[in-house]
Amino acid sequence: MLNRIIGFSVRNKLVVALFTIALIIYGVFELFKLPVDAVPDITNNQVQIITIAPSYGATDIERLVTFPVEQASSNIAGITEIRSYSRFGLSLVTLVFDDDVDIYWARQQVSERLAVIQNPSPTGSASPKWARSPRG
Repeated sequence: MLNRIIGFSVRNKLVVALFTIALIIYGVFELFKLPVDAVPDITNNQVQIITIAPSYGATDIERLVTFPVEQASSNIAGITEIRSYSRFGLSLVTLVFDDDVDIYWARQQVSERLAVIQNPSPTGSASPKWARSPRG
């Protein structure tokens, strides 16, 4: 089998040369179509929920805002990690999703959960708002 390929290549040098040139031209064409990033995007899918309530201390923020947001968001499909940060007047909850989860679907799910817990939020606190995620 290999001898027949070699024999064909020796007898038909022009066909082999044209085929090789065609492959080189196709390769150069495809090379210019490749997307090249200086810094590739390696972030994971995240949705951040930022709540500002200037009149509450860190413990009140944790108890009245951060914990309910974590509980309402914990049963969304595809969540791999929940991180929270509570300070005086500020609650930051970060939901990390699997890489195959559509970020717009994740935002919609979070928005629906926040609409449920928004009404019983304490008087004087800002309604929870989700921030733009890094990959969206």
